[in-house]
Amino acid sequence: MMHLQVMQPTEILVDQAVTKITAEGLDGSFCLLPQHGDLVVALVPGIFAFEVEFGSEVLLAIDDGILVKQGASVRVVVHKAVRGDHLDTLQQAVQQTFRRLNEQEQQARHTLARLEASFLRELIDLGGNP
Repeated sequence: MMHLQVMQPTEILVDQAVTKITAEGLDGSFCLLPQHGDLVVALVPGIFAFEVEFGSEVLLAIDDGILVKQGASVRVVVHKAVRGDHLDTLQQAVQQTFRRLNEQEQQARHTLARLEASFLRELIDLGGNP
């Protein structure tokens, strides 16, 4: 058994015992079992899966992150993750979550562009008056 913790900046998504972890790193997908040695892996966006004691699989859609296995402890830190039980429901959850994030990012970019334009106008005005 391994103890898995999956954390985002604002919350702990998973904190439980698992028997198997499957994820995707920079060199491709890999599987972690309790007897594997310690390692650190940079994760890429994709599906992060783990099995609990009775063989049921839990899926997370993640963006990039870091996985650290030390003994029986596995810690994963990601920026964003969405949990699901089946690929089809996970895909819907990912689309809704990331669509909302994209809308927020677009709004933030628009606001930043307005601030930059205002700053540049004021800078030009200051430079134009001797």
